[in-house]
Amino acid sequence: MRYTPLTHNNEFTRAYLRGKSYVHPYIVVYVVKNRARRTRVGLTATKKVGKAVVRNRARRVMRAALCEVLPQDVGPVDIVLVARGATPRLKSTQLAPVLRKLFKRAGLIE
Repeated sequence: MRYTPLTHNNEFTRAYLRGKSYVHPYIVVYVVKNRARRTRVGLTATKKVGKAVVRNRARRVMRAALCEVLPQDVGPVDIVLVARGATPRLKSTQLAPVLRKLFKRAGLIE
């Protein structure tokens, strides 16, 4: 994958406030254009998802599905993936079609 990660709280907050959200029972995707001229990705899992081991699994599943779905030439956008309660119980192959559908709705892929 190797996208630039979102690391600062203000970058995530900007995506939450100004970005467009696409919701599914497994995941929430926020997409907002940026001025950085590159694709930046952030993965989050709140404590509502579970304890640390469960949250880490949710992030691993989201990262693997993202690598499978998102092409390299998306453009200058910030993408934030937020795990929901069912995310850690999925495999990345189950989450990939959901991400593909949400990215098509967002206009990131055809």
